[in-house]
Amino acid sequence: MIERILADGVVLLHFGFILFVVFGGFLLLRRKWIAGLHLPAVLWAAAIEFRHGVCPLTPLEQELRLAAGEAGYSGSFIEHYLIPIIYPAGLDERLQYILGTLVIAINLVIYGWVLFRRSHGSAQKFSDTRS
Repeated sequence: MIERILADGVVLLHFGFILFVVFGGFLLLRRKWIAGLHLPAVLWAAAIEFRHGVCPLTPLEQELRLAAGEAGYSGSFIEHYLIPIIYPAGLDERLQYILGTLVIAINLVIYGWVLFRRSHGSAQKFSDTRS
């Protein structure tokens, strides 16, 4: 039982990491220091995809499921809805390149937008104080 709960926790952690990689750039609007965590996460995720690697969370989750006496991903809400997102069917070399490229492209757009907002916000504040 505890192994299954831990495996579900690993899936949630994995999903949270994916969300952070894809959308974490928006957090820079509130806290600049997040870039120090976010950029390495983006590079890690892109590298995993480009090198056709496996995130260390995947084998950990699988080992916990085996220890719980499970063979697959059936049963819980978490397994039914999150696992197909994290482990899409047909994940081949081509799709991994596409995913890696999307991770980088999405974050370039987000970082560009954040930098644009910051630079225009700073210019506006400066002109307001001079008036």
